[in-house]
Amino acid sequence: MTTNLICSGGLDSVALAHVLADQGTLSRLTSFDYGQRHRKELGYAADCAQRLRVTHHIIDMRSIGAVLTGSALTDSVEVPDGHYAEDTMKLTIVPNRNAIMLTIAFGISAAEGDDAVAIGVHGGDHFIYPDCRPGFTQAFADMQRAALEGYADIRLQTPFVAATKADIVRAGAAVNTPFAQTWSCYKGGLNHCGRCGTCVERREAFHLAAIPDPTAYDDPDFWRAAFAGAPSQKGV
Repeated sequence: MTTNLICSGGLDSVALAHVLADQGTLSRLTSFDYGQRHRKELGYAADCAQRLRVTHHIIDMRSIGAVLTGSALTDSVEVPDGHYAEDTMKLTIVPNRNAIMLTIAFGISAAEGDDAVAIGVHGGDHFIYPDCRPGFTQAFADMQRAALEGYADIRLQTPFVAATKADIVRAGAAVNTPFAQTWSCYKGGLNHCGRCGTCVERREAFHLAAIPDPTAYDDPDFWRAAFAGAPSQKGV
């Protein structure tokens, strides 16, 4: 089994890279420059590929990203602060992003002879992002089976699709993922801002997993109020 992993350089995909490497199946990482607000994650993805000694493809999708307008990740729209459960986080949707990336990754895997494509979508993404939900990933796998019928047999691996972010932290820690060598923040400053949805989710995940968070945040305590007020976390 050889697996091509879509790797952004964020916590989820880098943790999954280390899990797959530990299993001996990781063959390559595929990353995408789609004109996102900053490219810091891509540097962490490149470091991950070098660390795990696998091939790294960086696909230039900037011309495509330029027409996927309206997102705080690609346009001059202010990145919202707060918990992902808040309605404002829909501003971070880039329409059809995962569908486009997965299509390209499957093409690469068919050309290179890989057995699988993996992506680190997880349960915490389901509320906001339609192309992270099990219904989408199953439909996409079925579509690719038809698209490559008679040419290649490539499965879609989504091992975290029913997992929480805390579960991913635990899984990554079990295979010694260097979490400090991952980037989540949408704002791309010197440190993680600590206020945007992905920073809040990251900080919560380490808290819930009871694993020390090595991340430097500009606002390390903001997450507590956001966490306490999130509907999905009340009573935790």
